[in-house]
Amino acid sequence: MTVRQPPLPRLASAIALGAGLAILGLDAQAATEWDMPTPYGDRTFHTVNIREFADDVREASDGELDITVHSNGSLIGHAEIKNSVRRGIVPIGELIMSRLANENAIFEVDSVPYLAASYADARTLWEASREVIAEELAEQQLRLLFAVPWPPQGIYTNQLVEAPEDLQNLSMRAYNSASERLAQLAGAVPTQVEVPDIPTAFSTGRVDAMITSPATGADTKAWDYLSHFNHAQLWLPKNMVIVSERAFSRLDEATRQAVLDAAARAEERGWEMSREETDEALAVLEENGITVTTPTPELAARLEEIGATMTDEWAERAGEQGATILEAYRAAKQ
Repeated sequence: MTVRQPPLPRLASAIALGAGLAILGLDAQAATEWDMPTPYGDRTFHTVNIREFADDVREASDGELDITVHSNGSLIGHAEIKNSVRRGIVPIGELIMSRLANENAIFEVDSVPYLAASYADARTLWEASREVIAEELAEQQLRLLFAVPWPPQGIYTNQLVEAPEDLQNLSMRAYNSASERLAQLAGAVPTQVEVPDIPTAFSTGRVDAMITSPATGADTKAWDYLSHFNHAQLWLPKNMVIVSERAFSRLDEATRQAVLDAAARAEERGWEMSREETDEALAVLEENGITVTTPTPELAARLEEIGATMTDEWAERAGEQGATILEAYRAAKQ
C-alpha cells in the first residue's frame, strides 16, 4: 500500500502555522496578572485613583501587566495587606501608612497632631520622609510606589464640642496608634473600628466619636448616625501603595518602567484629588445636616498641647531615623 505524502509547500505552511500558534500561545501566557487588595470602598477617591493607576499600567504596558483592584477589604482585610504582600500572597496592595507604627515609629510621622496640618506642610514632610520610609520597606523586600494623603483629620461626634472637657469619657473610634494616643490624652476611650464597620459601631453604641477625614464621613453617610464634625485639621495621614520586590523584579524592564511612571502620575493626581475631596466632602456633610465647626480657642490650645506631647513622644520612639526626618523637614520649611 502506498502512503501519499502531502505536497511540500502545504506541509511547510502547516508547520509554520503551528509554530505561529505556539508563539501566540506563549505571548498570551506571558501577560502578568496581579490582584491588588485595597481597604476602602469604590466611591473613596483613593480607590478611584488606584483604579486609574491600574488602567495606566495596563495601557502603558500594552496589556503585559493587568492589575485587578479588589476594594473594600473584599480580598484581604486591611490589617493583613502589608504582610500578604511581603509573604507573596498578593504582589501589590494599599494600606494606610500609620498602620505600621508598631513596627517602626517612622510610619506614623504623618499622624502626629499639628506637625504638618496643611497640604503644603504635609507635602514637605512627605518629601523629607519618603527616602527613610522607602529604605525601611526595602529591607523587607517591599518597594514603595506612591503615597496619597487623606483630607485633614477632624472630630465627629453626636454633640457640639467646644471645650476639652466635651471629649472626656467619650468612646472614640481609633484607626491607628496616633488616633488612639490622642484619644487617651484627650480623656476619651479609644476603640478600634474599621471603616466598613463605622455605621454599625455608632448605631449600636460601641463608639460615640471618631477622628477621621471629611471624605470618610461623606463616604459612610455620617449624617445617618451622628450630627457634628469639628474640622480640627489635626493631621493628614497617607495611604501608600507597596509592591513585592520579587514580583516587581520579575517584570521586564519596559513594564517595570510603566509601573513607576504610572505610580508617579497617581501620586500627583491623588494629592490633587485629596484637596478637591476636602472641599467637596465638607459641602456634602453640611448639605446633609451635619453641623461643621472649627475648634474654639480653648479647644485648639488643648489640641496643640496634645500635639506637642505626641511630637516629643514620636521623636523619642523614632530615634535616629526620626531625627533625620525632622531635620530635613524643618530645614525645608525655613
